[in-house]
Amino acid sequence: MLNDKKIGFIGCGNMGEALISGLVLSGAAKPENIICSDVRPDQLDSVHEKYKIVTTTNNLEVVHWSEIVIYATKPQILHTVLRETAPALDMSKLIISIAAGVPLAAIESCLDRKLRLIRVMPNICAFVKESATAIAAGKNVLNGDIELAKAVFDSVGKSVFIQENVLMDAFTGLSGSGPAYIFMVIDAMADAGVKMGLSRKDSLFLSTQTVMGAAKMLLESNEHPGELKDRVTSPGGTAIAGIHTLEQGGLRTTMINAVEAASKRSTELGELMIKNFAENNAK
Repeated sequence: MLNDKKIGFIGCGNMGEALISGLVLSGAAKPENIICSDVRPDQLDSVHEKYKIVTTTNNLEVVHWSEIVIYATKPQILHTVLRETAPALDMSKLIISIAAGVPLAAIESCLDRKLRLIRVMPNICAFVKESATAIAAGKNVLNGDIELAKAVFDSVGKSVFIQENVLMDAFTGLSGSGPAYIFMVIDAMADAGVKMGLSRKDSLFLSTQTVMGAAKMLLESNEHPGELKDRVTSPGGTAIAGIHTLEQGGLRTTMINAVEAASKRSTELGELMIKNFAENNAK
């Protein structure tokens, strides 16, 4: 699907490079069909050397050259970059933003024209090609645009299309911030292993492998997590004793509250971005 598409990246930081790596190493896109711009010549030299893509310091060159334009900049500079590149944007190009926390409404107000806009939220696991990515579309996308976006982000994990843009905040609270919760769980499990006499190295490895194995089993079995949990818990056994303690500590309530708090904060930050974009537009 992407093999003959020209794909441009404005910004080549950690997430931009992760996407380039995924596209090239998976064979989803040809290196000669990918162009990237950045303000750091040393970073451009590095990605060119590793992936053999085209590089430039000129953002407008990326837009003119590309059929799919991916804005992989920091949220605080997205407005400036959008205004800089706006003259070259039209309905012939699919425009994707991965700027965290910037709603489509803010981007639309900045560009103020009919464009094929898509907002995408990958998570940090894109660096190991296991991102959980959400895709939301603007009102002017064409048939096939969502599939093109999915093809790009499926190269670094798995993606889902979210019908309602407002649900991006819920995604942010769950999967965008979710790796941080799991890192804490693994760290806590490792501490528990150390308390019970395991070495730090072995305890951390076992905790990490246990979480990875459980997640893989859940994905591949298509069973409900409650069913798999019941398989592990025998009457009067060790697992049910541990589960009882987790329930006493309010694990479920705490996790639900964490996702809810992160989602609400995402909404607040999005509203702030819309306000900031509007103020910048007025200048």
